[in-house]
Amino acid sequence: MKPAGLSPRVMNRFIETLSAGIGADTYSGVLANSDLPKDWKLPGYFLAMNESQAAESYARLQAALRAYYGRGARGILLRIGSKLWEPLMNDAPIQSKARSALIRPLPRASRRKPALELLAGRLGAASGDIAVHNEHPDLLFVDYVSPGTLRQKDAAPVCFVTLGLIRECLYWATGEEHDIEEQHCKAAGGQHCEFRIILGA
Repeated sequence: MKPAGLSPRVMNRFIETLSAGIGADTYSGVLANSDLPKDWKLPGYFLAMNESQAAESYARLQAALRAYYGRGARGILLRIGSKLWEPLMNDAPIQSKARSALIRPLPRASRRKPALELLAGRLGAASGDIAVHNEHPDLLFVDYVSPGTLRQKDAAPVCFVTLGLIRECLYWATGEEHDIEEQHCKAAGGQHCEFRIILGA
């Protein structure tokens, strides 16, 4: 099984987006409540990590947020994921930005898969970490590594940040809201995390 990895730059952007989204004082409270390092208040701290350390931190922090907010965690993390899309694209290498410029002139129905592949390239630490498949009439976004689930166990799927990113990516590409369902999650015993983008009637 492939080890979990996450780009430290993605983790850095996640912390910046999270702190802005819930407020610096609340973020400090989450860290204190969960006995996480105070240095995690500083987004730049994560840039010195390797991909394994960033993945570990990403999972631990999301677990702490779920514990802190309880039932409200899903909505908060979905919003953070949605807001993370723009910073990830701002940080994208020039090749990814060139690809993004080619997506939106396409016919609307043809934009979804390349947009999701663009997200997969930004979110995955290595080629093959995430794949996008056609399963007519729907699309599947399959995260084989899923660093947010590292050492996590839950009765239900927990990948709310990824779900928010997928939603915002598709809205950016098409201007439309989409129904998305995480139908398998590694934290809930799945072999990978699989999101179905429901396009059929």
